[in-house]
Amino acid sequence: MLDDLAAYNKKRWEELAQAGVPYSLPNLGLTPESAMAAVNSTGILGPSLEGKDVLCLASGGGQQSAIFGLLGANVTVLDLCETQLERDREAARYYGLEIRTVQGDMRDLSCFPKDSFDIVWHAHALNFVPDAPQVFREVARVIRRGGIYRLKCWGPHSHGASEVEWTGKGYVVSQPYRDGPVDWADEHWDVKGPDGVDRRVLGPHEFRHTLTTLINGMCDCGFRILRVAELSDGAEPGATPEPGTWEHFGTVLPQWLVFWARWEPSDGMPTREAR
Repeated sequence: MLDDLAAYNKKRWEELAQAGVPYSLPNLGLTPESAMAAVNSTGILGPSLEGKDVLCLASGGGQQSAIFGLLGANVTVLDLCETQLERDREAARYYGLEIRTVQGDMRDLSCFPKDSFDIVWHAHALNFVPDAPQVFREVARVIRRGGIYRLKCWGPHSHGASEVEWTGKGYVVSQPYRDGPVDWADEHWDVKGPDGVDRRVLGPHEFRHTLTTLINGMCDCGFRILRVAELSDGAEPGATPEPGTWEHFGTVLPQWLVFWARWEPSDGMPTREAR
């Protein structure tokens, strides 16, 4: 049974997906080569994903699941949003893949036995729950020793700032730097659907997680961080985007953090059952 937060965010994501938010559009133009480049440009996942058990965590929409499926992995998708999961099934039908879809909350992975997955691919979703270490503990339970956890989330230094708050000299960063809810001046998302129609849709509740929380939370659960990247949206290399746009905002405050980590708990750590 979903708690109030999950029920609220589920409703918001159903509306966003039905409006055609980009996260909900299946990737129907993949080749095995482009799929491998999309998820394994670092080479951390190894030379082949054939037969690997992959969990796309809170990553519905028919994008990552299709990529891993085309590379021969055994793919499971868990997401709150039924419309998002239907997009995964749509992509699977398009490519002739078998993909398992599970509706659920990333904070509770009890539907999966421990040691179920070689790879947990966590797209931008962690910031929709308040307690990041709770999710890390769940991932630690279902991932196998030596398995790879890839996490993308808002960079905590830019989360809560907005491209519309351009002063002529810089962007306003005014919210307290701490774990907790992000208070947007406007919680609506502007969505241009595949039909070209612009829609304003109320967004889900969001939460900031500081670097201290993210890094220590993963380490405390037995993850060894292999690589970190800061990513910006929108601006092409060499471009000079206009101030006050999302693309320019990303050149000043990169929007995203990406962590690659391996689950390698030490013998002295608490067992997963004790967490």
